[in-house]
Amino acid sequence: MYKVLETNGQLTQKDLIRETALPSRTVRYALNRLKDEKFLIEHYYFIDARQSLYGLNTKPLEEAVTA
Repeated sequence: MYKVLETNGQLTQKDLIRETALPSRTVRYALNRLKDEKFLIEHYYFIDARQSLYGLNTKPLEEAVTA
């Protein structure tokens, strides 16, 4: 999931399911894990308010490199 977001940029959950060919439950689980570990940022998706747009948070990586 991380690699797909790193390669494609911000995507919705539907886009992630399509790109990874994983079941929706697996994608939801991966998104929640990434969000809990602060690797993921969730944005409002203006095109369809029922969905969210997911992107990577680069700050945890920068903090890990400088530490």
